[in-house]
Amino acid sequence: MGFGGSARRLSVAFVAVAALGACGGDQNAGRFTKGLFSREEIPLETYTPEQIFERGEFEINRKRPSDGAFYFAEIERLYPYSEWAKRALIMQAFAYHQDRDYENSRSSAQRFIDFYPDDDDAAYAAYLLALSYYDQIDDVGRDQGLTFQALQSLRQVIERYPDSEYASASILKFDLAFDHLAGKEMEIGRYYLRRGHQAASINRFRVVVEDFQTTTHTAEALHRLVEAYLALGLTDEAQTAGAILGYNYRSTEWYEDSYKLLTGRGLELRSLGNNWLSGIYREMVKGEWI
Repeated sequence: MGFGGSARRLSVAFVAVAALGACGGDQNAGRFTKGLFSREEIPLETYTPEQIFERGEFEINRKRPSDGAFYFAEIERLYPYSEWAKRALIMQAFAYHQDRDYENSRSSAQRFIDFYPDDDDAAYAAYLLALSYYDQIDDVGRDQGLTFQALQSLRQVIERYPDSEYASASILKFDLAFDHLAGKEMEIGRYYLRRGHQAASINRFRVVVEDFQTTTHTAEALHRLVEAYLALGLTDEAQTAGAILGYNYRSTEWYEDSYKLLTGRGLELRSLGNNWLSGIYREMVKGEWI
């Protein structure tokens, strides 16, 4: 997953080699490793927060984010309440996320929000916190608790920072996570349907149609409802599901499959009876559902 505008926050810090070497003079020159100070040999207290910050950036630039996080944390320890400590805290969250240490990334981002709620980087911290959940979303076959947490955190970015550059990225990821949850319902519904548990499958497909109607799974959910209701002999519900498919998804393969199923039994694709699907159909025709 990308970080949008975060890349510009990472300055090219290779100049730190020369800066730190000049600072130490001849006395410290032999104690530098790979052109930079060694945290094992030279106490970090001897360096300014800016120098330590540059070392943290350098470690990130050479793909060692865990080391970068260490140096940013040391700035907090050595120079608490300073402007550099504030900058280091948001970079800690970034470095931990780069290292896929999502728990510590979340903790750092939340501390930044708690300590500096009005800072310009608070929106970025909230976005990093949301990403710490979003980037852990597993495939649809696993528990989706993290997906719910990602949705909640992304919604907070959208609602609290609507004018920030992270709002649009959060909206996109929110939609993808929302679609992910619908996919989970579909997977379970198909599982029940394959095993002949039509009533249980209908409950899952109904959730998709009612609660996830803006996702990419709605057309298939309606087709599966046609299949399940026909298996139960509930033709009114099956025909109504087919009618909704025809109204909204006529160009899809799911409509074609439902059309063949229904017409093959001499049934039409039209709303019949007084059931939950017919209620949706009536609202849809009035333009209140879709």
